[in-house]
Amino acid sequence: MHTKTSARNLAVAISLAWAASATGAPAQAVPGDTAIKAAKHAVTAYRDDVVDTLAKLVSYNTVADKDIPCDRNPRHQAFKDALKQEATRLGLDYADYGCVAIVGLGKGAVRVGLVAHGDVQPVDASKWKKSPFELDRTSEPGRLLARGAEDDKGPIATALYAMKSLKDLQVPLSRRIELYVYMAEESDWGPLEAFIKTHPLPQMNITLDAEYPAVTAEKGYGTLAVTMPATTAAPPAGSPFVKAFRGGFFGSQIPEDAQATIANATPALEAQIRARAGKQAGMHYQFERKDGDLLVVAKGLSAHSSKPEDGVNAISMLADALAVQAWPDTTAGALVNFLNEMVGTGYYGEKFGSIAYRDAFMGPMTFAPTVIRQQDGGAPFGGLEVAINIRRPQGKTTEQLTNEINAALAQWQGAHVQLAKVNMQIGEPWVQKDAPQLPVLMKTFAYFTGSKDPKPVAIGGGTNSRLFPHAVSFGPAMPGTVYTGHSEHEFITTKQLLLNLQMYTAVLAELAK
Repeated sequence: MHTKTSARNLAVAISLAWAASATGAPAQAVPGDTAIKAAKHAVTAYRDDVVDTLAKLVSYNTVADKDIPCDRNPRHQAFKDALKQEATRLGLDYADYGCVAIVGLGKGAVRVGLVAHGDVQPVDASKWKKSPFELDRTSEPGRLLARGAEDDKGPIATALYAMKSLKDLQVPLSRRIELYVYMAEESDWGPLEAFIKTHPLPQMNITLDAEYPAVTAEKGYGTLAVTMPATTAAPPAGSPFVKAFRGGFFGSQIPEDAQATIANATPALEAQIRARAGKQAGMHYQFERKDGDLLVVAKGLSAHSSKPEDGVNAISMLADALAVQAWPDTTAGALVNFLNEMVGTGYYGEKFGSIAYRDAFMGPMTFAPTVIRQQDGGAPFGGLEVAINIRRPQGKTTEQLTNEINAALAQWQGAHVQLAKVNMQIGEPWVQKDAPQLPVLMKTFAYFTGSKDPKPVAIGGGTNSRLFPHAVSFGPAMPGTVYTGHSEHEFITTKQLLLNLQMYTAVLAELAK
């Protein structure tokens, strides 16, 4: 039985050790000699093996299937079978609980947990040089490209070899290490929440699904989905109107694709659109005349929606390219007007009434359209929904933000069209205020990177840290770099994979000793 007392004792023990260090009492440097030796062994002995294991893990398409639960998905089971084979081969123990697999090392009532996920985001295979489920080691020297390479199969592979390295050197462990691999993190947290109710979790946890130096705060995930009403008639004959508008792939990806069809577009109108589009940085456009219509195809750059600034939002930019006039309120025309008047090309909701705000530690709220979906009625006059991804920091209550969004929507509708539907989901921001492992993480990161006095950070994404005791995220992405998970160009560099291997090994040697 893993009790709250055990967790409290572990936290107190580590806190006292670092308190002693801070007051000048004798304390071992972190990382200690054993941790450094284990890290060197890991990167020397397993620099090729960890890449080979990553190649094996990414070969399984573990995108969620909405019709098959994670515990019965045959692709997920195949991935877990491969994970079991790797764990067994490395001398680690393995247990399968359906949607959760656990790889373990050592014994002890007190445990240190590593938290990762084996499912991945949807992928557009046409955008990859090779199959996204084949580790591409050659197209871009120094980079390992595949869906899941960074999010989260790369971290899983490094965690396995970090544990193996401690086993090789017979590092004395007084605490058991457990790697939790959840199979529905990208789609449904319900099975994990149910699992936690019957399975006591490790008393201290590190999530391998975000950034360095360590993440102690995450913004709340939200979605505002508004549907433009289906229209029954076109504008007056011969006048230009937006006949269709679509774009995006899934809700947590900044869209790199969008397209619009303009009916009755004159050469002069096309020239205006071309000129406005030509001023946009990072965008590429194609124009095609088709059956009397003008088709405008926009290409931006995909990114994780928690970092809209890392991408170029094709939906927002295409709407802006069309902002050469106010469009008649066809379904698609009303959507373009809404995007230009209420969202614009910014990231922070500055045009959406009074909703914009920021927190000193967690940063600004981000507000980015990600997917446009055709609703009932069919093109060109069916209802059209745009989903806007929200990442909100602390600083406003859910009630306040909800009221501000509704007020902005009411004002827009009063001047334009009545929306057919509004769906809103506002998640809560999360802050970890009790993480006794932070000193070990900070000093380990500083040692292996040369960073001076690193500090915890906040992110826009949401990880399973929220569900595990005393959890913070530690990697796999370096600060100041573009996180490629959720993009159509996901990779991890070989250099980063091996650096992560060293740091994970050293941290486990310190926390589990």
